[in-house]
Amino acid sequence: MAARSADPIPFIDLQAQRRALGDRIDTAIVRVLQSGQFIMGPEVSRFEAELAEFAGAPFALSCANGTDAIALPLMAWEIGPGDAIFCPSFTFVASAEVIPWFGATPVFVDIDPNSFNMSPASLEAAILAVKAKDALVPRVVIAVDLFGQCADYPALTEIARAHGMKLIADSAQSFGATLHGHHPVHWADVQTTSFFPAKPLGAYGDGGAVLMKDRDLAEIIDSLRIHGKASPSDIAAANFTHDARYWNMRVGMNSRLDAIQAAILREKLTIFTRELEMRQTIAERYSARLRDHVRRTPDIIAGGTSTWAQYTIEVDTRDQLVARLADEGIPTAIYYPLPLHQQECYARLSERPVSLEISEAKAGTVLSLPMHPYLTPEIQDRIIAVFEHETKSARTDVLAPAQDGLPFRFDGVYTSENPFPTTAGCGPLA
Repeated sequence: MAARSADPIPFIDLQAQRRALGDRIDTAIVRVLQSGQFIMGPEVSRFEAELAEFAGAPFALSCANGTDAIALPLMAWEIGPGDAIFCPSFTFVASAEVIPWFGATPVFVDIDPNSFNMSPASLEAAILAVKAKDALVPRVVIAVDLFGQCADYPALTEIARAHGMKLIADSAQSFGATLHGHHPVHWADVQTTSFFPAKPLGAYGDGGAVLMKDRDLAEIIDSLRIHGKASPSDIAAANFTHDARYWNMRVGMNSRLDAIQAAILREKLTIFTRELEMRQTIAERYSARLRDHVRRTPDIIAGGTSTWAQYTIEVDTRDQLVARLADEGIPTAIYYPLPLHQQECYARLSERPVSLEISEAKAGTVLSLPMHPYLTPEIQDRIIAVFEHETKSARTDVLAPAQDGLPFRFDGVYTSENPFPTTAGCGPLA
C-alpha cells in the first residue's frame, strides 16, 4: 500500500470518552478532594450500590483490582492445597494466577471454537478425569467471559451444581453483557470484574468488584478486603463496641477501591449503557464489511449481548496483516499468543486432563482491531480498507500466470459469493 499519510489511530481512545463527559470527571475528582475522604467513604458505597443495581445483584463490593476480585471469593471459600480449580487456558493470566496463591491446582479447560469461552463439554470431561484420578478435589469453576460476551452459564451452572462446585463468572472484559436478559451473577455464585482503564467500564487507575447474591458471603468478602476486620455478624455475636477494623477475625488482605476512582466510575456508569449501544453499532459495521476478507468474524452466543471489549477476528496471514496495518498507523493486539498451559510456569503448576487443541489453534489466528465507543466510520474505513486491499492483491496474485504458463489454482473452496477464500493456499496446477 501507499506510504502512511494519516495520523496513527489509537487502539482505545480514552480521551474521546473524556471529551464526551465534559467537565463531569473533573467535578467528581474535585468533590472527593474537597471531602477529604480518600479511602472507602460515601463515594465508594454509592458506587457499589449503583453497580449492584445495574447488574441486578443484591450485593456489590469494590476492591483494588480485578485480580483481587477473583482471589477474594477463593479466600472466603477457604480454597487450599488439594483443591482443583477449573479455568480456561485461553485467557489472561489473572484468571489462573490467583489459584496457586492458595496452594490449589489450576486445571485447564478448552474453549468453545465459536465464542472463545469455556466449553461445557470440556469442563465436564475435565472434572470427571480429576475425580477418576482421585488426587484432587474439584471445588471451583472460573468461567471467563472473553472479549465481551457471556459464557454459556446455564450449561456451566448445571455442571458445577451437579458436582457440588462453586462458579465464578470472571467478567473483567464483559461487565455489562447479558445472556437471555440476565447478567452472569444470575447464575454464578459470584461475578467479578475489573476497572482497569482499558475495560469497557474503566477507571483512571486500577480497581475491581465482586457481585453476589449471598449476604453471608458478602459479609466475609467485605471483611477479607479490609484486613479481615470483624463483620456485622461477628460484632453482634460478641457485643464488640469498638471500631471493627481493629478486631480482626480472619487473615485478609488490603484491597480497597480509592474514592477518586469510585467517583470517576460513577460518572462513567451514567453513560455506560449508551456506550455499549455505540460499541454494538461499530461491531456490526466491522462484521458486515470484513466477513468476506477474513477467516472469521465474531459470533455471539444465542440470546447474548457483548460489551465488545475487543473486536477479535481470525485471519490466516496474521504477521503480514499486522505489518500492513502498522504501516497505515493502525494498531492491533493478539489476545492471546500463547495459552497458559504452554507457558512454563503454569505447565509446571497445573493439571491438563483434557485436550486443549482449540485453545492452541486459536492462539495462532486471533487478531484484535481498534475498538471503543467513539470509533468513527471514517477511521473504521481506514482499517477496513487494508483488508480489502489485501484481498484484492491476493486475488491478483492467484490469477497471475505461473512461470510455466499455467494458471494458478488454490486449495480452498471456490464459490461465486467468495471467489477468493482467504483460507486458500495457492500453488500452480500440476
